[in-house]
Amino acid sequence: MIESMPLSPDVPAWGALLGAYWKHGDNEVGESVGRKLVDMDPHHDRFMLSNIYSKDGMWQSCHLGCLHLIISSCTKHNTSVRMGESRGSIAFFTSYRPPVPLDIFRCPVPASSKLDELHLTDGLSYNYNGQTVPPEALKTIVKRLELAPQAVIEADIDSGRLTGLIFVSERQHNLETLQIALRSNDDGEVKVFTLADIYGTELFGGARLEDSGCIAGGYELDGQTSDHYLVYMSTKEPVQERRSPWNIVYKTNLGTGETERLTPPGTFDISPSVSPSGKRVAVASYQGKKWDGEIKDLPTSIYVMSIETPSLDRERVIENGGWPSWGSETVIFFHRLTGENWGVFRYDLSTGETIRVTPEAFDAMTPAAIDETRVAVATIRQKSVFFDVRVEAQYRHIEVFDMSSPEKSLQITQYTKPKGDHYNPFVMDSGKYIGYHRCQSDHLQHGDDVPRQFNKLLSPHEDVGLFRVAGAFPAFSKDGSKLAFVDNEFKSVWLADSDGMRVVFETDGPNGIFSPVWNQKKDILYVCMGPSFKPNETLGIYAIPHVSSGARERRLLTKGKFNNAFPSTNPEGTKLVFRSTKHGGDKKYKNLYIMDAQVGEDAGEAERLTEGDWTDTHCQWSPNKDWIVFSSNRDRPADAPERDHGLDPGYFAVYLMNASDRSVVRVLRSGYDFSGHVNHPVFSPDGQSIAVTADLAAVSADPISLPIFFNSVRPYGDIFTVDIDPDDMEKNQDVENFARVTHSKYENSTPAWTVFSTDDPHAQWNLLVMEDNYTPSCPYAHHDGGESWHMTGQICTPKRVC
Repeated sequence: MIESMPLSPDVPAWGALLGAYWKHGDNEVGESVGRKLVDMDPHHDRFMLSNIYSKDGMWQSCHLGCLHLIISSCTKHNTSVRMGESRGSIAFFTSYRPPVPLDIFRCPVPASSKLDELHLTDGLSYNYNGQTVPPEALKTIVKRLELAPQAVIEADIDSGRLTGLIFVSERQHNLETLQIALRSNDDGEVKVFTLADIYGTELFGGARLEDSGCIAGGYELDGQTSDHYLVYMSTKEPVQERRSPWNIVYKTNLGTGETERLTPPGTFDISPSVSPSGKRVAVASYQGKKWDGEIKDLPTSIYVMSIETPSLDRERVIENGGWPSWGSETVIFFHRLTGENWGVFRYDLSTGETIRVTPEAFDAMTPAAIDETRVAVATIRQKSVFFDVRVEAQYRHIEVFDMSSPEKSLQITQYTKPKGDHYNPFVMDSGKYIGYHRCQSDHLQHGDDVPRQFNKLLSPHEDVGLFRVAGAFPAFSKDGSKLAFVDNEFKSVWLADSDGMRVVFETDGPNGIFSPVWNQKKDILYVCMGPSFKPNETLGIYAIPHVSSGARERRLLTKGKFNNAFPSTNPEGTKLVFRSTKHGGDKKYKNLYIMDAQVGEDAGEAERLTEGDWTDTHCQWSPNKDWIVFSSNRDRPADAPERDHGLDPGYFAVYLMNASDRSVVRVLRSGYDFSGHVNHPVFSPDGQSIAVTADLAAVSADPISLPIFFNSVRPYGDIFTVDIDPDDMEKNQDVENFARVTHSKYENSTPAWTVFSTDDPHAQWNLLVMEDNYTPSCPYAHHDGGESWHMTGQICTPKRVC
């Protein structure tokens, strides 16, 4: 019909027809119309066609047919499908976030078997750091939700048939934010609401992290009952000071939604806890101190303040402590690292006396006070290392200690899951139950694979998408149609493109594979092979030609027993820049070199690009000019320490070099004294921005409370972007403004930036953002059902080196 029109049908006409076929479910004809549209206009919005495939279960044919056509047309016309994210999207990977989701459970005190454990959430996403919602506060919340007649709801709450839980979940845009769960104890049904559902997106919207939710208020004041408040920590307020936490504690009125800041200006707090009366809040605070790269024992002290007048009566009560928990109005339990072990202590505000509650012989942390003398804690009774097949005492378990007999504890989770890690206990029903979170490893058997997902996150940039790759070192081809990454064991290279998802290269033995990168012109992938994160060992750079064909050939490009890594080709695909310990001497200094991109050093010794007693690393060539971005500690002070907290001290900043004349400009540093880490810089496809992984926002949680916090590659980090002048390199000297892209307790690292949008359903890798796929072959459960280290932390590496 449309082809019989008196005038030649244009794109709008075909688009209108596509919409009609989609609406009426005629998918076969709709597909033909969609193909016609793609052929006429590669820029056309293709959501309708993708919906037809999705609705009719035809994604497989889309992969092999229409998808191939779309990718080909995008490449031919040197464009991409934009769909709102006009500058493409950033991919990254996360270290130490468990690949097996966390969830919240409770046990009676005492516990006797696994049958005692009760699941408290709906099981969706990652859920952790729970606290109960008191009945009167819960009534205020459900009143705002208008779920049922208020009298009915209040009766259910009073009878205990309806209970509430506040907890952190990753279900909302894959951000780590607070949620409210309502649980019907008659049938176990759980309904979860975001804070935005209750109070709106103006208060609880945007990219942020929220944690440590607890309830204050509800006390008698001048003959009236005060309002209830949600007290919590959030990173929603931007901080431009470098290497500064973004952690602010707030209170939100549960009835009105009115929100106030409890943390004073210029100060940063974590781990808020409300006193039994609801009148006071204790926090672990950096007040009077600064974060200086600590990744294990934070330099916090405990402050107490009034919920009504926090700025007037804020007082430091405990020097050197974290994770406060009130046992009464005058007793606070907290944890502290003393020597090699963590311990839980009791502080009496009325006498000033501090007493250690847990034995010195093992680790005890994250206390949850039951009353003045009893406290639930997480313990690790026997230390272990990454390669151990752990025994029961080496797992993190929940126990209850009583001041009257501190040497004898009441064990809880040893009876429910003896070979599993349990975290951050909380008290329920006055100590009748203890809640906690753990990985949902129950359904895994020895040899099972753990399903992975690519997770789309809310981006603070409207024109840039954001997603997490379920692997390490993501890398995009220049046209955006191919995504490569390494599995979490550094043994296989995976590729997603129009032919699907598959392994294109793998190795066995002691050597690992990391840092894949594409030739900017050809179907060649470069990788580094050798011992990972060992700067004194030999690393080679290999080319994998025709990688998409799966031929699995490889060619060694570097020569000599040097540590060579982080290759990147020029826009023409003829030269390769990389960092190496050639000429590095005994201290293994690293500089940048250039070699032939096809045959490497077979064409002659690599040309030295930089010279100095420092580390130049993480180099990437611009996609459209002769600039190279890299990170370096070349400006570290002469008196800088060799080690910091037993690790490398950092002093890494990001630099731009003009490869033609070798001029260099420092673009972005971390601390103003150059301490810290700004690493793994990458250009945006348009060359107007640089994305980095950096410690510009310090840490966002107490590290000991996390599943795995040791052996960090560097001291925490998130993804940041900085805008640059793409035409005049000199104008990019010491750029002041930066934007935080991710907000996480974990470590987000190695960004990659593609021209494709995360909402574009026509890149094969992009479809995986919404679907389960990719299962790395690694046994995560031992024969006896015990959790392996891989289950509770995605990446575990030797102590950090850059």
